[in-house]
Amino acid sequence: MSKATHLECSLCNQRFDAGTVQNLCACGGPLLVRYDLDLIRTRWRRRDVPNGVSSMWRYAPVLPPADQAIVSLGEGWTPLIRTRRLGARLGAEWLWVKDEGLNPTGSFKARGLSCAISMCVELGVRKVAIPSAGNAASALAAYAAAAGIESHIFMPSDVPQANYLECKAYGANVTLVDGLISDCGKIVAERGPKEGWFDVSTLKEPYRIEGKKTMGYEVAEQMDWELPDAIFYPTGGGVGLIGMWKAFEEMEKLGWIGARRPKMVAVQAEGCAPIIRAFEEGEPRSRFFDNAHTIASGLRVPKALGDFLVLDAVRASGGTAIAVSDDEMLDAGIRMASDEGIYAAPEGAACIAALEKLLASEFLKATDRIVIYNTGSGIKYPEAYSTRFPRAAGGEQDKLGGLITPR
Repeated sequence: MSKATHLECSLCNQRFDAGTVQNLCACGGPLLVRYDLDLIRTRWRRRDVPNGVSSMWRYAPVLPPADQAIVSLGEGWTPLIRTRRLGARLGAEWLWVKDEGLNPTGSFKARGLSCAISMCVELGVRKVAIPSAGNAASALAAYAAAAGIESHIFMPSDVPQANYLECKAYGANVTLVDGLISDCGKIVAERGPKEGWFDVSTLKEPYRIEGKKTMGYEVAEQMDWELPDAIFYPTGGGVGLIGMWKAFEEMEKLGWIGARRPKMVAVQAEGCAPIIRAFEEGEPRSRFFDNAHTIASGLRVPKALGDFLVLDAVRASGGTAIAVSDDEMLDAGIRMASDEGIYAAPEGAACIAALEKLLASEFLKATDRIVIYNTGSGIKYPEAYSTRFPRAAGGEQDKLGGLITPR
């Protein structure tokens, strides 16, 4: 059975049995998984963690599925890379990139969907559905295939081709929708009860956040249990940021870290910035962002269900929320690739552009220890990067840019 003690509503604090299939609370609040951390603290020591597997399941004592239910493709334990040349270019002396693009299916979404599908196995769920801007769909399709579970995916029709092809190859039932992820979500909500689908939409089930919180455990372990001064996180649905904030609270209760927290920086695109607008207006929740548009498909989320949890974490940490343009994120992605050999998704590259602004404004100091999360691989975004590198037709370009035509 689940190692959790119960599920708890993030809005009204109502409790639910951890061993039952649950989506949202009746009040509309996302449910959070809770554990007996005092008991776990006596049985699982910080010094024991390095003996675990080289995946996110090294933190299995604070993840809900029973060991025999785990569906894993090797997700997590991604590298934390010191980026000296990029840091020198930006004026950041201590800069790291946590490269989530090296996960199965090429993004951090593998963490959340590994945990969610594992719980589906444990709870006997046989059909799942998800609205997705791209990478979550790929991850769901992969883990559902590994578990032998039927998957139904609804994606905007302009989703990156790589995501669409992945989902089809994994055997998922894919529907392209002429609209945004919010439109896809409405379809899942309407059809799900009639079709018998378990809705694994962002924060509409309790378990994806548990997989993603392992990014917080990992960065603490990889930095010798001393958290950085600032964490930059590309924020669409914001579950990764929420999950890390939850992880920090759990680790403090386990006695592994102190009370100090990093400044949490939520990064969005100028064409879809509901969290930034709410942060700047001092509002506890965001408003739907009309005419949302950006090349970073993972940031094209006009209204996040967990916006209040993101805003709470950003404000409690003394962090901030900042938007960058599509041009800025593409330029930053190219700089990261050429300086460090890290080919980042536009979402992760957006954090580089945001860091440059916050260093210039002196919100952050050159000596701060800064971690940027690259949430996916740039390989999955050929449409976005091709705007910077159009390929000549009919031949191959030489190093000087001329066209080589075979004789």
